[in-house]
Amino acid sequence: MDNITRCKWCNMNNKIYIKYHDEEWCKINLNEKYLFEMLILESFQAGLSWECILNKRENFRKAFDDFNVDKIMNYGEEKINELLENKNIVRNKLKINATINNSKIFKQIQNEFGSFRNYLKKFTKEKIVFEIDKTTSNLSDNISEDLKKRGMKFVGSTIIYSYLQAIGIIYSHDKECFMYKNN
Repeated sequence: MDNITRCKWCNMNNKIYIKYHDEEWCKINLNEKYLFEMLILESFQAGLSWECILNKRENFRKAFDDFNVDKIMNYGEEKINELLENKNIVRNKLKINATINNSKIFKQIQNEFGSFRNYLKKFTKEKIVFEIDKTTSNLSDNISEDLKKRGMKFVGSTIIYSYLQAIGIIYSHDKECFMYKNN
């Protein structure tokens, strides 16, 4: 595997990153729990590298009750303080509070549409977008705008674009990458 060409962003010295690139990134996964997990992780990535968040992913899972939306939406001050003390995650109070807020809105969207996946279908029409070298698009702009109107935080177009790549709605492997395909 060491001689395989991957996307230029993939740190070849980080096994976690290589595994994410090869087994997860841009592969369609519309499982509700995964959709929520990636939304939370992507929002924590704002202003940081994805590699930093990915390296802390297991710690995030433990700290945030395995990304259980029903638990997170009910976090109170005690849990917030516990998270702020946790050196194994990103301890940003704005992002922690946004996670709690966003979990409530995620749940509202699930209730309104039957699932978050159905909500995304409203924008994607169940199509996979094949494009490279972009950080935003009309699709990410539209989803970001709608999520912001609903009250979500840390869901700018760039974050939502990365989210759509993470869950496989946008397929963006570099042309030189062994996983590249264009449709």
